[in-house]
Amino acid sequence: MDYTKILLRPVVTEKATALREEGVYAFFVDPKANRIEIGKAVEEAFKVKVTNVNVITVKPRRRVRQGRVKGRIPGYRKAYVTLAADNKIDFFEGV
Repeated sequence: MDYTKILLRPVVTEKATALREEGVYAFFVDPKANRIEIGKAVEEAFKVKVTNVNVITVKPRRRVRQGRVKGRIPGYRKAYVTLAADNKIDFFEGV
């Protein structure tokens, strides 16, 4: 699988920004990708060394209002990728 299909977009939140100082980067990823594929995709895309990958899967939920189902909230999959001590991704650092 190509890395452009595995890594969907970066997570831009306060928590993800704070984790970047520790060398941990967060990405929304393809729900079918596993840890090995995610790690290889980050290494290929940004030319860095990945040491650890943690994956979180959030299941879709129903949106209920006044006891009635009004729609659904989509699920997603998020990966926290830890890089080697001397590596960083310049894409997030800003110019």
